[in-house]
Amino acid sequence: MDDVKIEFPSLPRSKEEAEDWTYPMRREMQEILPGLFLGPYSSAMKSKLPMLQKCGITHVVCVRQNIEANFIKPNFEQLFRYLVLDIADNPVENIIRFFPTTKEFIDESLQTGGKVLVHGNAGISRSAALVIAYIMETFGIKYRDAFTYVQERRFCINPNAGFVHQLQEYEAIYLAKLTIKMMSPLQMGRSISVQPGTTGHLKRTHEEDDEFGNMQVTAAQDSHLYS
Repeated sequence: MDDVKIEFPSLPRSKEEAEDWTYPMRREMQEILPGLFLGPYSSAMKSKLPMLQKCGITHVVCVRQNIEANFIKPNFEQLFRYLVLDIADNPVENIIRFFPTTKEFIDESLQTGGKVLVHGNAGISRSAALVIAYIMETFGIKYRDAFTYVQERRFCINPNAGFVHQLQEYEAIYLAKLTIKMMSPLQMGRSISVQPGTTGHLKRTHEEDDEFGNMQVTAAQDSHLYS
């Protein structure tokens, strides 16, 4: 029987002449994909409004823990659309549950011609993990390739060990979710060939993914979307 194919877009190529990384750059945001920026909270403070507007930012994913809410906050709710996520930079934090919400928000921004900044406190662990997951799922690539792609643009990223483990697991989860969405009952016995972007060939069969079939990746109820 014919394979059911899941096709992904190609990942944009790396810049041939990457800018030399300097320590002060960690306090700035960097463009990871066209229209998708990653940075620390210092790049989203009130004093940085001119730079945000110059870069065309329209959407912001603000990652913070409840105890950080007093100093990490949406500063431009009248100008930008915000997704505020309550995530602790802790290896036992379940960050996978935030991946679908974040992807939907970023996709909405980019599809409407906007640009989105994803930031936490330092732009190193939590926000980096969200951007890596977005690239994995959007372009159908493995964690290591997505990590390398992001690190080439923001050298200081360093998701904690728990987030890395979850990101490594997420490949099978999102592929299983896509498989179930695409397959009709008559196709459930067919093998699934995944057409990746630019990094390797991934192949799954339905039987191999069956253990993930009952997994549910849900959006966090604590997330708040500001208009």
